[in-house]
This record gives sequence, structure tokens and C-alpha cells, in this order.
Amino acid sequence: MSKTNGKDASGPETGKNRETASQGDAEHKGKGKGKDKKDARKKRADDHPPSSAAWARAVDAGMGTAPSLSPHRLPSLPRAAPGIVTVEPGTRFSLASVDPDATGGLEKAEAKAALAGVRERIKALQERLYAEHARSLLVVFQAIDTGGKDGTIRSVLEGVNPQGCRVWSFKVPSAEERDQDFLWRYHARAPGRGLIGVFNRSHYEDVLVVRVKGLVPEETWRERYGVINDFERLLTLSGTTILKFFLHISKEEQKKRLEARLEDPEKHWKFDPADLTERKSWDAYRTAFDDALSRCSTPYAPWHVVPANRKWARNLMVARTIADTLEAMDPQFPPAREGIAGLKVPD
Repeated sequence: MSKTNGKDASGPETGKNRETASQGDAEHKGKGKGKDKKDARKKRADDHPPSSAAWARAVDAGMGTAPSLSPHRLPSLPRAAPGIVTVEPGTRFSLASVDPDATGGLEKAEAKAALAGVRERIKALQERLYAEHARSLLVVFQAIDTGGKDGTIRSVLEGVNPQGCRVWSFKVPSAEERDQDFLWRYHARAPGRGLIGVFNRSHYEDVLVVRVKGLVPEETWRERYGVINDFERLLTLSGTTILKFFLHISKEEQKKRLEARLEDPEKHWKFDPADLTERKSWDAYRTAFDDALSRCSTPYAPWHVVPANRKWARNLMVARTIADTLEAMDPQFPPAREGIAGLKVPD
């Protein structure tokens, strides 16, 4: 660390310099109690840096080394619906191993008919979660452009009481958001007790798009995998169950969807010429997705890869997994207030 005039340029005196300062204080003992108190305060400040600085050093020292949750603290996570591939924590994963055309053995008519019933399950369970007001569910959606995040959210959560559900779409960060740490805007929108929170894109953008576009140095985005795992562990310990879905489409399917947007005037608003530039980075994004899925699938927040070329199959697979997860959480209506039994409403 560079030094100026015998002091660290970045902060308080250390080592020999602090010792020299103490000797000087002793030589001027008789200059009043006010100065003694001031010196004591300065020493305490030197020995106990601000909590934020201490926290930052602790994060740097233990980057990505936080212990996993003990078994009794793990959330109740059922198996994902048939057709979904769950990334095994601690293993190397490749999207090339998943067929984006897979349907989980479903037929189109059967899947569309079944979806209505699963939506009703979600609605009923969400009401109990909201009334219980003790825990929350965070559903994260990631996909390449045209992957179907908007359509999945709209279809799966149709009819859910908006009082108990919050959907956040994360675009390019604002100036205020860029002035904070990269998780700041996501943590601020994590669901509170009783809520279902939905992230349309998420904190994973900061190891995906920033990596592919070279927006931050490699050592910066590589450190973020561990920070993300710790962030999700914190949310889990705080009572939030996390479901992470990657909607997996083929390059050929993306081409069809982009062409459909160009051909339909009512879809032009969804088309951005930059999408064509992004498409040129298909392989780079696939590599970035593979790394994120491999390094951030944990026992408490595993990644679920959803074959998404067939929208009707995708919607049912995601809906069933959300409904099954809510059922495993088993939210309960709170007990009735004392004395309510036998009450009569007056005329």
C-alpha cells in the first residue's frame, strides 16, 4: 500500500506510525483532558473501522466459501415436474445435454387442459401463503432473447391475487443502481413475508450479459458466482424459498420467433434491432449460461432447465413445479381470533 508522509494514503496510521503517534501523545499529556478524549476517540476509530468496511473485508476473505445450509435448514423442495432437468449441485452442466423440444411425455391438448387445474392450485396456495404471512417464494426466470419469460409468467400466474404477487423485470441498470453494489437492486425487490416474488431476468445478468459484453473485468464477474450463492443462502435462511427456471430454446426456434415478430405489426414493439446483434453472440451466451447453471445450482436453490420450444409444455411444467413447491411449503391459514366462535352479525 502506498504511503504519504508516514501514513497509509488510504486510511489510519498503522504499525510503527501508530506507535510514534502514541509517543507524541504521551509527551503532550498536560495539554488538557479535551485532547486526551479526542485522542482516545481517534484510537478507537483506528482499531475499529466502520462496520461496512469490516463487512467488505469479510466478504473478500471468504468469497464463495460460506458453508452450505445444514439439512434441517434446507427448504422443502419437491422434484421438478416431469420433463424439467434439475442441475445437480456441484456438477458440471451443459445445455447441450437437454433437448429443447422435449415435452415431458405430454400431448398439447392434454397439457392445455391440465394447466387450468394447476393454476387453481397455485391460486389457493398463494392465498394461504399470503394469510400466513410467515414465508415467501421467489421465482427466478432466465432465458436467452425470445426464450419466453414474459409468456410463461403471464400464463402460469393468471388469476393470482396481485396483492400477494410482485413481478419485477430487470432491464439495463439506472444511474442510481450503477452507483450501488451489483446485488442492491435485486435485494431491494426480494419478496417480503406472505408474497410470491417473480424476477423476469435477475441477479444472474451480472454474470451473463456483463461477461459476454465485457462490461466488467473477468476477475470481477468470476467473484460474483460465490456472492450470488451467498445472497441466495441469505434469502433462504430468512424464510424465502427460491425456484430458478432457465427456459431453454434452440437457436432455430429463436430465429422463428424473431421472424414472427418482424412479420406481425402488432409485435413490432417487442422487436429490437439489437436482438440481431445479440444473436451473433449465441455461443458466448451458451457458455456463460453453462457456467452460471453449474456454479450456482445449490441444494437450497437448484437450477431447473425447462425445455421451452413448445410453449404449451413449458407452461405446464413450470406451473406444476410452482404448485408442488407451494404445497411442500404447506402454508396455513392463521388461527381464528379468540372469542369469534358464536358471534352473530347484528341486523
